[in-house]
Amino acid sequence: MTSFDNTITLDPQIASRLKRDQAGLVAAVVQQWDTQEVLMVGYMDDEALRRTLTTGRVTFWSRSRQEYWRKGDTSGHVQFVKSVALDCDGDALLVQVDQVGAACHTGKHSCFDEGGQLPVVVGERPQE
Repeated sequence: MTSFDNTITLDPQIASRLKRDQAGLVAAVVQQWDTQEVLMVGYMDDEALRRTLTTGRVTFWSRSRQEYWRKGDTSGHVQFVKSVALDCDGDALLVQVDQVGAACHTGKHSCFDEGGQLPVVVGERPQE
């Protein structure tokens, strides 16, 4: 396993693999570690990712408030980090967590519970 030093800044070996958007952010998909349920999507810059990797709690960059926020500091609905993975393109993170309480700001367990299903044509594999 590779050793990383994220004590002061995000390790350059990790930072060099990230493909950030124009605002310097990477999408972070948050998933419950044991059930694999997708809970929410947030955004991280290098510092938010560094904090997430080194504190055991998920930190995001708020695009609307232009500040860092740590999930659960005001709501008590904490996300304890279990693992963080980078996708093949470097433009998305998968953050597996142990979610305490609701992940969504609306009070729902998952942000996708609140948004709901969209009408879709269901695809099927051809029979072989």
